[in-house]
Amino acid sequence: MKTKGKLVIGGSWRSLGLPAVFLLCLFFFLAGFLGSILFSNQDVSSARPRPMELKSVEEGREFDPLPHGGTGEDSLTSIPFQVLSWKPRALYFPNFVTAEQCQSIIKAAKVHLAPSSLALRKGETAENTKGIRTSSGMFISASEDKTGILDFVEEKIAKATMIPRIHGEAFNILRYEIGQRYNCHYDAFNPAEYGPQKSQRIASFLLYLSDVEEGGETMFPFENGLNMDANYDFRKCIGLKVKPRRGDGLLFYSLFPNGTIDATSLHGSCPVIKGQKWVATKWIRDEEQND
Repeated sequence: MKTKGKLVIGGSWRSLGLPAVFLLCLFFFLAGFLGSILFSNQDVSSARPRPMELKSVEEGREFDPLPHGGTGEDSLTSIPFQVLSWKPRALYFPNFVTAEQCQSIIKAAKVHLAPSSLALRKGETAENTKGIRTSSGMFISASEDKTGILDFVEEKIAKATMIPRIHGEAFNILRYEIGQRYNCHYDAFNPAEYGPQKSQRIASFLLYLSDVEEGGETMFPFENGLNMDANYDFRKCIGLKVKPRRGDGLLFYSLFPNGTIDATSLHGSCPVIKGQKWVATKWIRDEEQND
């Protein structure tokens, strides 16, 4: 109740009067509204980013395909991807192929593995470059694969990169065992170091054929201009790291659109600590290839 205009604590809520009740209701409404916004924003920020995706659709459903040219297709196709970096341009493709397809490629490659080799620069020899690349591997073209899986993979890579498949080298299937690695290097060949080049590697697509329990990441130490000084140790496993996951793909570009080498595309393979790493590499060039 009220005495001389003062509010008596403990009185009935009815004694507050209509204006006070209205203000209380408004207070609780605003508190609830602001709280819901706060928790809603918290949930969104903690959610895992969704890959960009537009699944293939049939004509007449979600989207209508346009009339196409003689080399085009009559259906819409899109592949989930995530931009990992713009310096260098690197994109990640989850579930690019199935586990069964990965296992089939490994099975075919196992019996033909040999120690991996290096493209040598001026003054280098196999002896003084020993230990830079310690994996085992083999080359196989899509036409040599009787299962048709590599043909499917090659076609999908062409769609992901929008570079015709005839520009791709044969697949290099690689196995890294415990302790094996590939020190930092460029996939493009600097003419000042390797001599004149008839064609140049534009991009690389890495298809991870196995999970790796520990280690084995693909790493970009110069991502976004980091570590680019004369004191950088090329044996270190630092920078942007991509963990191998079976069936996933990694695309990165070695050249800028003007054809010069992107210095931030330097990359390497961290040592495998536990398990094995299997990967199929497709190098893509600016000139047509005959494999």
